[in-house]
Amino acid sequence: MLRVLVRRSATDLRRLSSPAAAKNTAPSGTRNYAKANTIKNALNKEKRHSKAQAKAELKTPLTASAAAAEEEDFDENPRVRNLELDENNKALDYGPNGRPLFTSCTTLSELTRRDVNKYYKYSEEKLAAVLPEGLPDGMVKEFEDSMRTALLVRQNFLDMRDHFRRIVDPTMSQSYGKSPKLQKQIVLDGPRSSGKSIALAMLVQWAREEGWLVLYVPQGKSWSHGGFFYKNPNTGLWDTPVQATNILQDLLKYNKTHLQKLSCQVSDPVPLGEGAGVGWMKGVDSMAVPEGSTLYDLIQIGLSYSHAAVGTVVRLRKELSLVKDIPVLIAIDQYNSWFTFSEFGEVVTDRSWRPIHAKELATVNAFRSMMHDDMMIGAFSHSTAVGKLRQDLPDVPKDARINFPRYDLDEAAAVSYYYLRQRLVRREAFSEEGWKKAFYLANGNGSEMRWLFPLMRL
Repeated sequence: MLRVLVRRSATDLRRLSSPAAAKNTAPSGTRNYAKANTIKNALNKEKRHSKAQAKAELKTPLTASAAAAEEEDFDENPRVRNLELDENNKALDYGPNGRPLFTSCTTLSELTRRDVNKYYKYSEEKLAAVLPEGLPDGMVKEFEDSMRTALLVRQNFLDMRDHFRRIVDPTMSQSYGKSPKLQKQIVLDGPRSSGKSIALAMLVQWAREEGWLVLYVPQGKSWSHGGFFYKNPNTGLWDTPVQATNILQDLLKYNKTHLQKLSCQVSDPVPLGEGAGVGWMKGVDSMAVPEGSTLYDLIQIGLSYSHAAVGTVVRLRKELSLVKDIPVLIAIDQYNSWFTFSEFGEVVTDRSWRPIHAKELATVNAFRSMMHDDMMIGAFSHSTAVGKLRQDLPDVPKDARINFPRYDLDEAAAVSYYYLRQRLVRREAFSEEGWKKAFYLANGNGSEMRWLFPLMRL
């Protein structure tokens, strides 16, 4: 009996191991799963057939313009390729009324009124060398969208350039006849995206090309936001040693040669504070400046010792006002951020705190005032969300604030043809009526016009 059972078991195993048996003896759940897979495969086959049919229908003959548009849509970056080809076609370098789009001047000093509403070409290497502190966001966006490092020469910029030129060389005022009093301090105000930051950066470039010593701050808001801060018991102001170190580093990026030639005029020692993350120096509250030191040596003290960074920045403000060998210009972008609250706060009680105003920061306090005889220009930036400030600002002369307007119609015409040249709009869709609509819709706002142009249609 046992032998028979074993023989039957072996026979059953052989039968179950065959594919046919496995199929017939599979559980109902397995059979249902196989059936579902069969249905799914059939649906996928039908879907592939539908896609193939759709592709076949798309291969119907297209018009020339439609084919070109389709080819352009599938090309990753056809605009770059087309712009490279356009470089060989000089007939495209003309704007409204057959006027050249680009000026032939190689420096900003050479620009005259004949170059107004033309574009000045930059080289990326030269721009990085002359403005190593960084470029304003509006300038970077203009370069990216137009795919060319070029900026419009505006009459407002030439007036501002010539204004500071006459301050340094009073004999030039004779050629202009009777001119108003030359204000050494200017605040550029105006609506959003009117080109204030770009004009300021161009002025800094021009001044440096002329051999001036320029303290350029492309982001004034960074002086009052982020980093370590503490209240200095000796001054009652708030010190920000991290920002102070960055200020000193930026000043050296372009002005190192000038600073190495200029001697320190103030012999007092540099006061020390709390270093970033290292606390106070024990038993030392100041650091002597060796006799015969240059401004470069003074900056090295602030960079070598974090405790002296803020004191060095404050001292530099006094030293810069005493420089007579070369013209000195202080240029601050986002200047309006120095007239509102910083990112820092002070604990008042266990349940309350107060925001610290920017003027309470030692670095801002040293540079914010325009009530002096030094050349200084600040530009408001409405992209910093500071809000609208009152007309009469503290520490700013009443006649220093001037309005910097958006594009007028003539400037908008030059800009429109330049964007056409840079293929921001299709040539077949471009028209005088179209670019004027964009101008009026944007109210002369340069960034909005740049955004509207690709939307122009036939």
